[in-house]
Amino acid sequence: MPASPAPDLGNRLAALGQTLGEREAEHAAGLERARACAAALRDQVCDALERFHAAASAAGAPHLRIEISAVRVDDKHLRAVEFELLRGRHKAIVVAKAHGGVTLVGPFHAGKDEGPCRSFPADATTELDEGLVAFLERFAEAAATP
Repeated sequence: MPASPAPDLGNRLAALGQTLGEREAEHAAGLERARACAAALRDQVCDALERFHAAASAAGAPHLRIEISAVRVDDKHLRAVEFELLRGRHKAIVVAKAHGGVTLVGPFHAGKDEGPCRSFPADATTELDEGLVAFLERFAEAAATP
């Protein structure tokens, strides 16, 4: 039977949680802006994917399906949020950062090095929109290539 945790384990983790929470609190507003940005981009991508799926299905290829994840805290950066596009082992990531930038990562194969990446200021709407279109086209082409 494993030994029971030290009696002060809970107290020590509570103190650490307090310290880390106080340190990260100053980034809460930026992280909320990043979450709102990522959610808006995700909505755009969902709308585009609905049209992609409908067109692929109408053309006779209903199996060309691209999945999209929910917005969540970024896997690499604590002060950023992300959502993923997935088809088999093909993956692409949209990252919105608390400091105001957006990075489009991929497409790449899951388990391989990520990249290529393109970063944009979150308020550069024209450049970001154009970058997002090219990003989604590259991903869909890569994901649909046998």
